[in-house]
Amino acid sequence: MSSGQKDAAPELHSPFYLHASDYPRQLHINDLLSNGNYADWSQEMLNFLFAKNKVGFIDCSIEKPEKTSPEYMFWVRCDTMIKGWLTIAMEKDIRVSVKYANTASDIWSDLLERFGKESAPRAYELKQNLAGIHQDGNSVSAYYTKLRGVWDELQSVLPMPRCTCNGCSCDVEKKLTDHKNKEKL
Repeated sequence: MSSGQKDAAPELHSPFYLHASDYPRQLHINDLLSNGNYADWSQEMLNFLFAKNKVGFIDCSIEKPEKTSPEYMFWVRCDTMIKGWLTIAMEKDIRVSVKYANTASDIWSDLLERFGKESAPRAYELKQNLAGIHQDGNSVSAYYTKLRGVWDELQSVLPMPRCTCNGCSCDVEKKLTDHKNKEKL
């Protein structure tokens, strides 16, 4: 954007573009961020931000322009909106802990550090949860859906190495075998 276009609105495809209908409470996610749902919450939030062309604000690929840049105010507006989207989607105790963050990426980094993928306690909790899942009269489909949800979150928290031999799917087979053996115990 040239200095002659200082007051021009960002183009529709620009990450600096905010639609007139964009506002913090616009965000629709299934659950507020709590101490036990970061993996699901962050995936939903990433999907939302991706759809809005705003992921670059939290992963720092869209850097904050200098105050003298014509894009500075567009960046500040977008970052402020994203901070609103992030904080409105949190339980109050978490929201209070990030309210003084300078940027959306600061909030995202803080949450990742607290609740993120390298969370050994969360991996332990998921493994304990997995050990306690039983069919208990549920349909096979409902039982598998419950297992699959825990497997998927565990995979995001603690990725399993994948077999690359001749296109087999032994990671799924191993999960099923491990779970079946656990139930026999």
